[in-house]
Amino acid sequence: MGYDDVIKYLGDFGRYQKQIYFLLCLPAISCAFHKLAGVFLLARPDFRCVLPFENDSQNQTRFENFNKTLWNLAYPYDQITETYQVCEYYDVDYNEGYLNGSTVSVPPINHTKTCEHFVYDQSVYKSSAVTEWNMVCSRQLLSATSDSLFMVGVLLGSIVFGQLSDRYGRKPIFFASLVIQVVFGVLAGVAPEYFTYTISRMIVGATTSGVFLVAYVIAMEMVGSSYRLFAGVACQMFFSVGFMLTAGFAYFIRDWRWLQIALTLPGVLFMCYHWIIPESARWLLSKGRKDEAIVVIEKAAQVNNVTIPQEVYENLIDESAEKKNDAEANKNEKAAAASVFDLLRYPNLRRKTLIIFFDWFVNSGVYYGLSWNTNNLGGNVLLNFMISGAVEIPAYILLLLTLNRWGRRTILCGCMLVAGVALLLTIIVPAYLNWLIILFAMIGKLAITASYGTIYIFSAEQFPTVVRNVGLGAASMVARIGGILAPYLNLLGQIWRPLPLIICGALAFLGGLLSLMLPETLNKPMPETIEDGEKFGKRRNANDLSETGEELTSMVAAAGGQQANGKAK
Repeated sequence: MGYDDVIKYLGDFGRYQKQIYFLLCLPAISCAFHKLAGVFLLARPDFRCVLPFENDSQNQTRFENFNKTLWNLAYPYDQITETYQVCEYYDVDYNEGYLNGSTVSVPPINHTKTCEHFVYDQSVYKSSAVTEWNMVCSRQLLSATSDSLFMVGVLLGSIVFGQLSDRYGRKPIFFASLVIQVVFGVLAGVAPEYFTYTISRMIVGATTSGVFLVAYVIAMEMVGSSYRLFAGVACQMFFSVGFMLTAGFAYFIRDWRWLQIALTLPGVLFMCYHWIIPESARWLLSKGRKDEAIVVIEKAAQVNNVTIPQEVYENLIDESAEKKNDAEANKNEKAAAASVFDLLRYPNLRRKTLIIFFDWFVNSGVYYGLSWNTNNLGGNVLLNFMISGAVEIPAYILLLLTLNRWGRRTILCGCMLVAGVALLLTIIVPAYLNWLIILFAMIGKLAITASYGTIYIFSAEQFPTVVRNVGLGAASMVARIGGILAPYLNLLGQIWRPLPLIICGALAFLGGLLSLMLPETLNKPMPETIEDGEKFGKRRNANDLSETGEELTSMVAAAGGQQANGKAK
């Protein structure tokens, strides 16, 4: 008898599960703080070059001291982008006569000098890491690199903390990640220079996987199958709440260092979970730690006010011992059998796998690209950011209402196509209709959030059981590459505001079209073997069916023989 049979007595989502589930969803808010904080920590406000006649020996020069009506006398104007090139200034004598227009006109653009000092508009941000370390002009790649390395940390954390939680338990890794997150979150806030800040943020990025993903796993492992869709989607809503709350912190705290520390300190509150959150009973049983698992189950039964028959515990004990032995016996065999190359060896399975990988790349890249691009949209930055988080809630509600009715492929393709069209439409919007650009961007954000939520379930149902974990792990790594590249994509918004939106739109539209080639999985049995995965969704006539099946079976047998020979060597 397994833990799923115990759930029948405890209830799929009883009082105890609801309490623990709610508590485990709260860290998602804190993780959202860290993932989205870069929008404000690395904000690039309007800036200009300090001109030679401005006395900046005591940093008294202000952005607004030099009237914008005179900028044409100091900074070259780019006719293409319709902006002043404030990274350089005209090499002229800025005397009173020149500035009041009584002397010669502006010299040609080749008579310019590169700026050495800058001043920033402090009307929105009192300070940011960008303004403190002058990450503008020739140094602007540094800010994108910092955000990119944060996502590298997320990638490494999902690998490291995922394996550690499987080996040492969910609970200890959750708290270890939490402690590291708080320590390095504060360190990032007091970092004296760019390198320390970036490395600290990268480590914080890694811990978001240890905190959020491990908490998510604990929550899902205690919920019955009938509530798993709801539990999975609802947990993502807490992340969206954290998304919106980040704007609230940024509204009241305009200094980037205090903002980073303020967004980190809520993690301290979760330390008290040590005495509240139990270890996963499923994990304990998988490791043969039967006595500890029974303590957790009995506590849940007491809170849920149910009684579990003694024979259930006895059967559970027997099964846990068997599972431990089976796990040890099959560990090496499964590791040898499961390989991502198995997904690329056969034509139909390869085609589906590559499309799924591309969809993960696009969904992650577009989601984070749009989330971090709110500074480039114009208008009220905080309001844009708040709306960008708020539109995720209806996206998740849409999934709850339609995912098991309309099918996975319909939702995935439809949402990616909607996102693509909405973002591509920004190319025809005139610059003075900025509200319309923001509207299309938010429609795209809503749609890509829904498709991102769908791809998790859809991918799991596409991959054969024997390589499902390997496939999802590889897809997740491809997704992180999209997130790693997103900060560099957003730099293009400084050339032309809609450019990042257009690129995201083109990728989303292409991904939506390609996804039409994937088979629907709703109410279909999941493929178990490589052969099942190759056959699933493959269109062929009856005459070819038996012939292809025999050929594939022999190919799989031959591959198995090669693996056996390699193992023997």
